[in-house]
Amino acid sequence: MWGTALTITIYGIKNCDTMKKARAWLDDHGVAYDFHDYKTAGIAKDKLKQWSEEVGWETLLNRAGTTFKKLPDADKEGLNERKALALMAEQPSMIKRPVLDLGPKRVVGFKPDIYAKEVPAKARKKG
Repeated sequence: MWGTALTITIYGIKNCDTMKKARAWLDDHGVAYDFHDYKTAGIAKDKLKQWSEEVGWETLLNRAGTTFKKLPDADKEGLNERKALALMAEQPSMIKRPVLDLGPKRVVGFKPDIYAKEVPAKARKKG
């Protein structure tokens, strides 16, 4: 299932503390990865839709973040997939971070034990 040409991409925002922890974990475990910064590169609507179908829009939407909390109440009410995806596409800071793209699977958020379980050993250099 995992080939030697596995490309792992971590999506997020450069200065986010959770992103820094996730990237440090990947670095400490010798995992090669590409970094996609939402702030500078944005995010394609079709990619958001694909992630939503895989993990659920509720998982992707960062309701705890400042960007979401500052939204007018009208934007927060009646949230559904269409509305949530439009908000995230417009303001990528509302996407929970990081989104780790492992090829056949996505992991949303950062928990060291989940990364240890989900990041394939083949992607890690032996220490």
